[in-house]
Amino acid sequence: MVGITSSIRGPLGVCRVGVSPGCYPGWTRARSATPGAAPDIDGDTAAMNTHSAPHEGATPAEALYGTTEKVTRIRATIARRMTESLQGSAQLTATVEVDLSAISAYRAQEKDAFREREGVGLSYLPFIIRAAVEALQAHPKMNATIDLDAGLIRYPDGEHIGVAVDTPRGLLVPVIKDAGTMGVAELARSIGDLAERSRTGKVGLEDLSGGTFTVTNYGSVGTLIDTPIINQPQAAILGTGAIVRRPVAVQDPERGEVVEVRSMMYLSLSYDHRLIDGADAGRFLSLVKQRLESGEMAI
Repeated sequence: MVGITSSIRGPLGVCRVGVSPGCYPGWTRARSATPGAAPDIDGDTAAMNTHSAPHEGATPAEALYGTTEKVTRIRATIARRMTESLQGSAQLTATVEVDLSAISAYRAQEKDAFREREGVGLSYLPFIIRAAVEALQAHPKMNATIDLDAGLIRYPDGEHIGVAVDTPRGLLVPVIKDAGTMGVAELARSIGDLAERSRTGKVGLEDLSGGTFTVTNYGSVGTLIDTPIINQPQAAILGTGAIVRRPVAVQDPERGEVVEVRSMMYLSLSYDHRLIDGADAGRFLSLVKQRLESGEMAI
């Protein structure tokens, strides 16, 4: 049992994921004011899904040949904002590879009990967001905005994480407010609630505004690496790729270098170079990777 205190606000219980799951009943859950993810190609596709299956009633592709249709309001909004984002900032993307084997082993052991206890599934996404908010707290510039006209860098009052959700109406990005005060269980509940309300048209404007950093999960449809576009006026966005089981060279304390089958994923961070230098982005990604691979997470 290891306590994390330096970068987490609030009383969080911590356990070494995949090593001591028996301590779960005694863990203290984080508190919050308010209120996913890459397809588990290692065998549990639903485990990180914030992208829905083909929408009911969707028009077959062949029926669209030779036709035209009006651009929906939400598609026009997405198109405008994506173009404005690329034209108004200096975006580039950095990528790291992450070994999620410890979290994968923990999920396999605990996911059924977690669903019964918490009422939601235990995907990889809340672990990734938990690691991301810890890294944001250590590197606050990643969570800031830049206003060159005013000559100001603005730091928000907390970590408010947008989560990209595929819906019948198009892409929506509801926001988990004060995510930095939440543990994995509370994040899982918030993700489930926001994703469900997004898909059923029950999210309000307050749910879709106020984000300071975004996580997008293109891996749920099998994509390994992408270059996500920043959700302005934010300074960065983190993309999660598909989780793939494959042989990897690892260091074993007794056997030395050995080859093992591990659950691997690419994390891609697009960031605004007007505010964030490449070294800053690298340090942020390295900390996210370290937190996920350590197997220690605030639950």
